[in-house]
Amino acid sequence: MTGTRLKVVLPLPLPMGVLDYLLPPEMGDAIPPVGSLVKVPFGKKIMTGVIWLADSRAIPSGLRPVDEVRLKRVESIVAMPPLPESLCRLIDWIAAYVMVPVGSVLKLALPAVVLAETVSRGQPRAIHYRAPTVAPRVKLSAARQMVLQQLAGGESLTADDLAERAQVAKNLLRMMVKDQQLIQITETVTPSTAESLTVTASPAELSPEQQEIAEQLVTRVREQKFTKSLIHGVTGSGKTEVYFAAINQALAMGRQSLVLLPEIALSGQWLARFKNRFGFEPLVWHSNLSAKIRRETWQRILGTDQPLVVVGARSALFLPLSRLALMIVDEEHDSSFKQEEGVPYHGRDMAIVRAQLEQIPIILASATPSLETLFNVEQGRYQSYPLPLRHGTATLPTIKMIDLTRDMPERGSFLAPSLLKAMAETIQRGEQVALFLNRRGYAPLTLCRACGHRFGCKDCTSWLVEHRPINSSRPPRLECHQCGATRSVPKECPECHEVDSLVPCGPGIERLLEEVTKRFPSARIAAIASDMVSNSDLEAIFIQIQNRQIDIVIGTQIIAKGHHFPYLTLVGIVDADIGLHGGDLRASERSWQLLHQVSGRAGRAESSGQVYIQTRSPQHPVMVTLAQNRQAEFLKYELGERQYFNLPPYGRLAAVIVSAEDDGLARKVAQELGRMAPRGEGVEVFGPAAAPFAMLRGRYRYRLLLKTRRDILPQNLLRDWLVRVKRPAAVRVTVDIDPQNFV
Repeated sequence: MTGTRLKVVLPLPLPMGVLDYLLPPEMGDAIPPVGSLVKVPFGKKIMTGVIWLADSRAIPSGLRPVDEVRLKRVESIVAMPPLPESLCRLIDWIAAYVMVPVGSVLKLALPAVVLAETVSRGQPRAIHYRAPTVAPRVKLSAARQMVLQQLAGGESLTADDLAERAQVAKNLLRMMVKDQQLIQITETVTPSTAESLTVTASPAELSPEQQEIAEQLVTRVREQKFTKSLIHGVTGSGKTEVYFAAINQALAMGRQSLVLLPEIALSGQWLARFKNRFGFEPLVWHSNLSAKIRRETWQRILGTDQPLVVVGARSALFLPLSRLALMIVDEEHDSSFKQEEGVPYHGRDMAIVRAQLEQIPIILASATPSLETLFNVEQGRYQSYPLPLRHGTATLPTIKMIDLTRDMPERGSFLAPSLLKAMAETIQRGEQVALFLNRRGYAPLTLCRACGHRFGCKDCTSWLVEHRPINSSRPPRLECHQCGATRSVPKECPECHEVDSLVPCGPGIERLLEEVTKRFPSARIAAIASDMVSNSDLEAIFIQIQNRQIDIVIGTQIIAKGHHFPYLTLVGIVDADIGLHGGDLRASERSWQLLHQVSGRAGRAESSGQVYIQTRSPQHPVMVTLAQNRQAEFLKYELGERQYFNLPPYGRLAAVIVSAEDDGLARKVAQELGRMAPRGEGVEVFGPAAAPFAMLRGRYRYRLLLKTRRDILPQNLLRDWLVRVKRPAAVRVTVDIDPQNFV
């Protein structure tokens, strides 16, 4: 067997990473470029893979090359443009950094909708004919011999061209395909190139400060060097309009831009602002799109060198853009940029890596930047562009703390009297109110008043949340927010069998809606949570709010950021203490960011705004600095705490999670890992300990935490550590580099 050896990666979590295949001689001498899609045999299947880099870091050291006689042949080259080589290098880099097989990361760049149907129905496609891989051993008619002669040079021809050159009917070509595979066909997707963009710029009037920053960002795009910039300022300060100027420069250069937003911020408002500014709609990429739209978008992007603007959630990071000139990460602090399941990568951090590989500028934007980003500004790694004032005549809202230990709600109520009074006055003026409660459902806990039994999930260490669908015939249900398991609310306690003894404890957004409806029966009220409204309903509600067709909007963090409601002047934060305490090192930072973002929805136009924050911890540093808008003081305090304990951004963390369906087995492996943990200066290992969610989806879980100095990379320590402990197949050990979640 002879042929050129190719390295191919399949979108599978294979420990060996890169596989060797042979390119058969009949496919020609030219080696397809890196990134080319190929069909290859794997087991009993034919799969789509990608020709990979010869020097891939994902190839484990010490493996001997497979003898050529054992190698399988490439079946075919997929007639599509190759993935950009810079994207392949990004995939390789991420795989090495987060310590997962390179095929697992490749799967993020080759969505299932693309792999399932390389040529999809309804897509532009062309049928090409080529010579068979094996010469036919049957006697052929003159017409058929003429067809094969036209293909003898290895050229692939369309039906029209081949029929014309061979002077035969097209029907004969179809017969030759069916008759002993005398010729073969390839179906080629015709990539949709971007339409010629006619940018009808309608830029907003910028303040002198905004204009100065915009000009500097435009210069960075024009220079096309790897630079990192942070636009930060109060909510409503015009950060989006400033980075629109940089996008405009990339379009003027005929290049492409990628904007990453948190999933929830992919709103109609942002897209409407974009279209108003540029006169066309960007390409959109996120998980809620239909399979057809995702496939069409991916195929349109692949291989085109036309100017494009793509806006998407973190997964858009892996789109095959080949002419990138600019990357933007808006709301860069948002925790939804971190993917927890599968490949645990952080979209913001990996966007910076891609910008470096592409050698292009990247812009981060946030009203409440992460401490990691501010640390990099302090160290001189990022250029800082502050916007301390709201745009135009808008002013920051006044903030009032409500101490719930003194200004107590009535029995059975969750809104303090002072907040209720402010709501009534606001509605009477014809203005709007927003109530924020970051808790879905009706009540976070249901218990029996007779015996104290609490309803928990049988597969997770989690209490079941009661849901009472509003305006629905569906009965109340109990739901696990970790695994999604549901059950009906029983009539009697399963423990003591007392009838009608079950009571909901605490408020969820559905319970809050119930109270507000009773308090303000004539008000027009909308409730918004991810499990209450669809995307289309959400956009309709936002339009109603803008048109003053809603008086009170009640929502979870879905209303916290990215929205401009000019008539909304009062924001009430119902329970500001949610998420403030616990074992998460970022608890205070995230609470401050979320509360600041929610507060920023008030008074964004001519009318001034007010924010009422209900808390039982008014002296907590988060509450004190938030009430007085002393962001710099809070950040200084929080960074001081991190530095004292050598926590990120001053140190590095890596989590090791051990799980199994058998508690004893999981605990035994975790304890052995603890005994074999690395030691040394600047290295500490904590645990093992049962995870806060000690059981999740039927698996018992134990955690260990590796902490190192900032100058010590944990990956090498982890590789040496984990291979020293043998574990049964029933035990799963996963690694999370730079963990954001500690449950």
